[in-house]
Amino acid sequence: MSSPGFEQDSRQPRRTSDKPGVSHRLLANAWTRALAVLALSLAPLFAVCAYAEAAAPPGPPKIVFGTGKIVPIPASIPHEEGDMVDRRIIPNLRWLAERYPIYVTDGYSGPLPNGEHVGCHGCHVKGSDHHFGLAVDIVPLNPSSRCDARWTGISRLAAWSEPLQNRPNLPFRWVGYNGDSGHGCGHHLHLSWNHAVGPEFKVVEWVETFPVNFTGVDPGTGAPRKKADKPETPKAPPGPPGGVSQVNFGGVSARALGD
Repeated sequence: MSSPGFEQDSRQPRRTSDKPGVSHRLLANAWTRALAVLALSLAPLFAVCAYAEAAAPPGPPKIVFGTGKIVPIPASIPHEEGDMVDRRIIPNLRWLAERYPIYVTDGYSGPLPNGEHVGCHGCHVKGSDHHFGLAVDIVPLNPSSRCDARWTGISRLAAWSEPLQNRPNLPFRWVGYNGDSGHGCGHHLHLSWNHAVGPEFKVVEWVETFPVNFTGVDPGTGAPRKKADKPETPKAPPGPPGGVSQVNFGGVSARALGD
């Protein structure tokens, strides 16, 4: 009895180079399916390789000294209400927010000088960069608890910041995503910036950032600068468009002198 999909003709001698009764159409369909499965399985690898090749900050990282302060994240960066970070990384966050669909769920986690606590309570390990205001947790702008299409942009950002596992691009100190416990697609992306050693819950001496250039933006805070008032256009002098004055200044006409 022949198997389904196979035809065997006993009248024809079987050639050793052919499978018994397999039609060329079935073989072609099988190869098409196999190639499709292979392409789908390799697609993530190709995507990571493509992003890894292009994964580099927009310029050489630089050390920013002395102007650190824990401040609220501005509205230009989608975030959970009340989130704060060291203001020296705000320009980097704004740059990322303009290119990736990010939503910051936690930044600085700890006490403020007035005794108020911001960020989550007890959810970060001792020494966490969240305790310096130099780390953020990120989810998609349109949140989802499943690793679905809404996480595509966050996965791109993860590959951009860390093209190889545990080898993040500067100025990032640590990137937590797929392969890191408690992180990943469907959970959250963690980004930390390199910084000086210092006591927890205090602003450190320096932080490493990548340079960004926003027109009309304060590079220290990432906040839009106020536009300078345009000088008013001078009013045209009175008179006809040709500029010939028609004003009578009271002089004596030549005709009057000749009469």
